[in-house]
Amino acid sequence: MLEDDISLEALTPKEAPAAEAAGAVDGEGAPPGGPGAQAAAMRVNEKYSTLPAEDRSVHIINICAIEDIGYLPSEGTLLNSLSVDPDAECKYGLYFRDGKRKVDYVLVYHHKRASGGRTLARRAQHGDAGPAARSARQDQPLPGKAGPLGAGEPEPPLDYHEDDKRFRREEYEGNLVEAGLELERDEDTKIHGVGFVKIHAPWNVLCREAEFLKLKMPTKKLYHISETRGLLKKINSVLQKITDPIQPKVAEHRPQTTKRLSYPFSREKQHLFDLSDKDSFFDSKTRSTIVYEILKRTTCTKAKYSMGQGEGRKKDSALLNKRRKCDRYGITSLLANGVYSAAYPLHDGDYEGDNVEFNDRKLLYEEWACYGVFYKYQPIDLVRKYFGEKIGLYFAWLGVYTQMLIPASVVGIIVFLYGWATVDDNIPSMEMCDKRHNITMCPLCDRTCSYWKMSSACATARASHLFDNPATVFFSIFMALWAATFMEHWKRKQMRLNYRWDLTGFEEEEDHPRAEYEARVLEKSLRKESKNKEKRRHLPEEPTNKWRQRVKTAMAGVKLTDKVKLTWRDRFPAYFTNLVSIIFMIAVTFAIVLGVIIYRISTAAALAMNSSPSVRSNIRVTVTATAVIINLVVIILLDEVYGCIARWLTKIEVPKTEKSFEERLIFKAFLLKFVNSYTPIFYVAFFKGRFVGRPGDYVYIFRSFRMEECAPGGCLMELCIQLSIIMLGKQLIQNNLFEIGIPKMKKFIRYLRLKHQSPSDHDEHAKKKQRYEVDYTLEPFAGLTPEYMEMIIQFGFVTLFVASFPLAPLFALLNNIIEIRLDAKKFVTELRRPVAVRAKDIGIWYNILRGVGKLAVIINAFVISFTSDFIPRLVYLYMYSENGTMHGFVNHTLSSFNVSDFQNGTAPNDPLDLGYEVQICRYKDYREPPWSEHRYDISKDFWAVLAARLAFVIVFQNLVMFMSDFVDWVIPDIPKDISQQIHKEKVLMVELFMREEQGKQQLLDTWMEKDRKKAEPCNNHSPAPAAPPPPPPPDGPDFPGGSL
Repeated sequence: MLEDDISLEALTPKEAPAAEAAGAVDGEGAPPGGPGAQAAAMRVNEKYSTLPAEDRSVHIINICAIEDIGYLPSEGTLLNSLSVDPDAECKYGLYFRDGKRKVDYVLVYHHKRASGGRTLARRAQHGDAGPAARSARQDQPLPGKAGPLGAGEPEPPLDYHEDDKRFRREEYEGNLVEAGLELERDEDTKIHGVGFVKIHAPWNVLCREAEFLKLKMPTKKLYHISETRGLLKKINSVLQKITDPIQPKVAEHRPQTTKRLSYPFSREKQHLFDLSDKDSFFDSKTRSTIVYEILKRTTCTKAKYSMGQGEGRKKDSALLNKRRKCDRYGITSLLANGVYSAAYPLHDGDYEGDNVEFNDRKLLYEEWACYGVFYKYQPIDLVRKYFGEKIGLYFAWLGVYTQMLIPASVVGIIVFLYGWATVDDNIPSMEMCDKRHNITMCPLCDRTCSYWKMSSACATARASHLFDNPATVFFSIFMALWAATFMEHWKRKQMRLNYRWDLTGFEEEEDHPRAEYEARVLEKSLRKESKNKEKRRHLPEEPTNKWRQRVKTAMAGVKLTDKVKLTWRDRFPAYFTNLVSIIFMIAVTFAIVLGVIIYRISTAAALAMNSSPSVRSNIRVTVTATAVIINLVVIILLDEVYGCIARWLTKIEVPKTEKSFEERLIFKAFLLKFVNSYTPIFYVAFFKGRFVGRPGDYVYIFRSFRMEECAPGGCLMELCIQLSIIMLGKQLIQNNLFEIGIPKMKKFIRYLRLKHQSPSDHDEHAKKKQRYEVDYTLEPFAGLTPEYMEMIIQFGFVTLFVASFPLAPLFALLNNIIEIRLDAKKFVTELRRPVAVRAKDIGIWYNILRGVGKLAVIINAFVISFTSDFIPRLVYLYMYSENGTMHGFVNHTLSSFNVSDFQNGTAPNDPLDLGYEVQICRYKDYREPPWSEHRYDISKDFWAVLAARLAFVIVFQNLVMFMSDFVDWVIPDIPKDISQQIHKEKVLMVELFMREEQGKQQLLDTWMEKDRKKAEPCNNHSPAPAAPPPPPPPDGPDFPGGSL
């Protein structure tokens, strides 16, 4: 190898590339196939190289070769030979080595330097045809870096698995080059064993793909946006001045009076677009989207090894051979199979530092991702410009939701303060706290619990009034209307964003089939073909045309999966597994809730045996608080488990497209997490204290544990405690600590792993890393499903049980103010840059929101009527009160029990705990007294209250639903000014094309007239001077660029 390098030393830099193209590097021969193949190889070399043509000089090769034999030049020699830092020329990885071509996408793979040269050299000598062979030649390592082994060196054992991955990479990258992309490889990185393929899309590829994707691009035509007039204009002006301090200092966020007319890009109509600066016409977000579409579309169809090694490879069956021919590997399959370890677009640069060049990422960090700007609006247009429409819509929706929480929080605080102000005027709680009434209550548990005074529950009764008062009914109606208004407001905001982002005519096209789906279809088609062969084998052979049979055999691999689809019969095992698994998971959730109920009952009985009066007086609070904490921990753990199970269940269904996969995953995850989060709350709201029985005839669980009862003031206070702890705990632990802690921990672990794998050369670590190396250490983007999910669950807490906790909107507002900046910082600093995805709405999440809003009306109606004492108070006030007041309400809701009717073994062990003998104790229920003829039977009062409760549910539900639909009908989905602007754009576009067609027709008529005049002298056989050539078309507004 050294002799070859020394022989190159005499070449000039101009001659070196020619020698290199001829195969002089690493002793490789000239490309096979004659001059045409050599020219093709040289063309590929220009697009796919480890260094650009002007930098591929023999000086670098000689330095590597000298290093290889142990001679290291001095630092001064190297500094003199490299006058300019090459990393600085390419802006530390944002551009190719030539400093001109921008890196639009990066593919990352793991490689083994020890055996790579041998494998590649041997493959190149085998003369593989096609782009795979040409790209393999590009993969030749530089001399001094894992070159071919000498004859005397022992050959290392060949890893067929790694060699197969390398073969697929070579073919895939060769196909990318054929698709027009330009590649540059970098294996000499600071991350040991990791190589990078940088991808650049040239201008012609960008134009071609933009036309295929029907991307709307701004034209030269400017038009004025119609502004509001009169009073609205003055109001908008005043609001703009007031909100100016809280507006982000971003150019995209300023109100615009003009807008460029947008039109789907077309190469035939390039004259319509402003192409004065081609480098910035397609921004980085659009360029990465185009490259990603090519990566998904481009496939590699070959695999060098289908089985293991040795004899196993020689025994390939016809089935595996056909699978190898027919299988297609796009970028998603290659990532799933480990051929590439990552694929991502690059961030625009660093976001912090003294000498950092200004970029959109830095601007987003300063104006959006810092906690110090929490009071400002979000720069949504800049977010969309950098991350794409789908992520921009998420943050826009989150911002609208947070804004709408402000009026809900204000009204909730007013309702809470009303309850606080009227607590001393509440007659039922005053009666419960009055010790003069001397009401003796029945024991709360068997044997260990004794009789107790109702006045001991005074604090619980007073606290219940804070949330159980007439204002909560108004607040429930208000929140139902708030949810409807929020949905309508978001639809209008969404339409404004669609207009601003040129998405008004956008329709999502069907995605490429997922790799897993294609694999299943291929497997099905192979099985089907195998069965057909078996049938034909037993049938008598018929004479067939050999040529026709050969064509059929050749086309079998291409058309094998054309007409084969997965039907419901193929998916039935997966559907059945889904159904059984979901039912099992829901049963697990119910079982855990039952376990917590048993814990509450047994803990209450154990604490009742305590000798300390303070412990016995706080039994209910202690049991409730500890049980809620257990529920919270279980909910957080099961949320993670259910998320993984939902993903697994969706994978075995094998959905065809990514959109279908995402929607099915969202539905399953939401169903499981909804049940997990709200089951304990549903139990307290609608089941606790409903199936207790009565003294002397209690209901038992497993014949040992007596069902627990509500407090004398009702279960609403306990529901409030349960809701507040679970909601705040999930927001604090799951949404914030997990989002901050887990990414940082993963990043730290990845840093330690890379540091352990990388060489310990201090000079290497002292160098600044390339952009693609820094981004590789970031956390990969996992989608928006977790972000939406936590907000939808929070929306449920805010709306579903808001009658029991009016402060829920306030806590949600405080959480979301932090959540926006937390998510923003995560996207800007912690995650790799996601691929921009176009979207015109938030998808299935909107339907889930509407469903939760409708369900909230029904649940709040039942909470008010069955969980609170609002309906019993109204019934007593208007049917049973003697003086039209609430005096005597507590006594009316209590029934009497004769202690002599206790079952054997259930009476208190210490009946004289209160200091006197008890004959009659009271319990909360509507039943006949023991001296009645039908003692302990349900009384007529119970049925009167039940009828009133059901009537309230029906009236409340229908009234609120009608009002919500009325709000939906009154507020139009599309703002009037936006519909006018959309119509104006259509009219302007028609006028533009009409003027263009008229100009073309006039120009054509002029040329035809001149041709006719030129032909007249020839027809009259009279000589005439040659007519001058027609003038070029004018370059004006009617003929932009002079193009037809």
